[in-house]
Amino acid sequence: MKIGFALPQFHKQALDIARTAEFARKVENAGAASLWVGDRNLAAVNPKIGYGGQGNTIPAELNPAADPFVLLSIAASATERVLLGTHVLIAPLYPPVQLARSLTSIDLISSGRLLPGFGIGWSPEEYEAAGQDFTRRGARMNELLDALEAIWTTDPAAYQGESISVPLHHSPLKPARRPRPPFYLGALSERALRRVAERGDGWLPLCVVPSYLDIDGLVAQRAVIDRLAREAGRDPSAIDTVLRVNIDPDTPSQQVADALKAVHERTGIDHFMIDSMYAIHSVDGAIAFAAELIELAGKG
Repeated sequence: MKIGFALPQFHKQALDIARTAEFARKVENAGAASLWVGDRNLAAVNPKIGYGGQGNTIPAELNPAADPFVLLSIAASATERVLLGTHVLIAPLYPPVQLARSLTSIDLISSGRLLPGFGIGWSPEEYEAAGQDFTRRGARMNELLDALEAIWTTDPAAYQGESISVPLHHSPLKPARRPRPPFYLGALSERALRRVAERGDGWLPLCVVPSYLDIDGLVAQRAVIDRLAREAGRDPSAIDTVLRVNIDPDTPSQQVADALKAVHERTGIDHFMIDSMYAIHSVDGAIAFAAELIELAGKG
């Protein structure tokens, strides 16, 4: 199994982002396969839609949110081996040229270790703050992928869609990974799963240990992706999976390791991104937890 960890981006860990490089180096040295950031442009005080599209509240842990591009750049320069992922960037919030430029820079700094993951988000207020139409976020995501494809693979580059327009421009600076970095996509609904099946190089599902570990649901969702991929003329085995695992407070490391093994045995998923922000409040604690979990998951 490959195990990665979230950088100190949210909640109380975000107050120690000055230690991002130290965290990245120590977790890589402990044997981590990847390091990750998420994305939260803002947490609304009175949200129209709550966390994950449910209710009308947002966890207080998401109120402090460090910049994902800055943290990933620091991790890129502080490490040599680990993949550097985004689980997930709320991609439709960003202008495509600026998004491509930031991700290209990170990929080049890391010699091709970028693993960009995108999602459409659930917060109307984040779209409002970015001047974007929340109701059109799915369509904008589709166009954004097309625009990134053009910017990353052609020079000069241009793109014209209904909501995104990129004028013809010089685009000689390309990512290290050719023809482009892979598109990993977060998805729960069938429409989003179809986007993974038709457009994605990887899928980014989510679970919470121990409160929301639905292995049957993961199997069923992956079956939908595989079916839709075959219908689109794609090989399902070419679509990778990285499972995000949020950790509930007071969850023992052994219980997390056992959950990873159970998921792996049932689904074949072999790459996990662990986010400890809800359970561990210090960078020192997160480093120690990462080292212990890597050791436990490697046993048996």
